[in-house]
Amino acid sequence: MLNGEIRVEDAMHSSVVTLSPDERLDVANDIMSLGRIRHMPVVAGDRVVGILTQRDLFRAAISSVLNFRPAAEREWLQKIHVSEVRAQPVVTAQPAWTVRRAVEVMTEHVIDCLPVVDGGQLVGLLSESDCLRLLVQMLRPPTLGPRS
Repeated sequence: MLNGEIRVEDAMHSSVVTLSPDERLDVANDIMSLGRIRHMPVVAGDRVVGILTQRDLFRAAISSVLNFRPAAEREWLQKIHVSEVRAQPVVTAQPAWTVRRAVEVMTEHVIDCLPVVDGGQLVGLLSESDCLRLLVQMLRPPTLGPRS
């Protein structure tokens, strides 16, 4: 904790699934569906170059939705590279930031998560769900100790 405030590194997920810019959206869609993942940093080498969200996938697949055929959607997504739809430039956080600062940045940029970088290298991901879990913990009433 920094001045009584929780730091990003204490609230983030450090195990992050990433994509490379040249991967195709069908692979990203499979990973997101199977892993129940909503945000995936796009990494070139060890540098974060974007982020792909479920919303990006939905937008990319919208033309195939009219067909209502999963096979047609998958075929369409196979043609699109992650680099074509990733959000960029990517807004990032640092591990030593307070969660308050990270939430302010997320609110200012109207985004749902922040890749966390240290020295330019990805070390985690802080999502709005992580922040909400933290809020629930903070609002939980203190438990009483054993009675004497």
